[in-house]
Amino acid sequence: MIIYDVKDNKFKNMFKVVPDTNIVIASEKSQSETSPNKEFFERWKNNEFDILYSDDTLLEYIEKLRHFDVPEETIKKFIYSIIELGIFIKIAYFHLPVFPSDTDDIAFLLCADNGNATHIITYDPHLKDIGPLYQYKICETLEFLLELRKQKE
Repeated sequence: MIIYDVKDNKFKNMFKVVPDTNIVIASEKSQSETSPNKEFFERWKNNEFDILYSDDTLLEYIEKLRHFDVPEETIKKFIYSIIELGIFIKIAYFHLPVFPSDTDDIAFLLCADNGNATHIITYDPHLKDIGPLYQYKICETLEFLLELRKQKE
């Protein structure tokens, strides 16, 4: 569903999503054309939802993709597409209801909080465990895709 944003005088998607690094890595490393993570990014590129990002989430993507030996050219293409098609979130508020046990996750929570996200997409059990304490949904890719498909009906 597309909603109209009077303030910006343009159409916006209903879902604003922050993908965790493990979703990005799973998409880049998957050999399957039916991977839900590949579908996630294809649907985003088809403008079915918005991806939110911050400086810190971009740095985390780059660091982890390099750690998992994703080719530099692939990393550059991915980061370029996030910058071109995503929505940049400037982090102004640094308060969270609860901080995750993995400090790398803070960047994604702050981006979601500051950007009024509807979802964080992750396979991280620590993030999913603290999900009920946040105003947005923290779920896995397949659960999000099912919700997206329902919303499109």
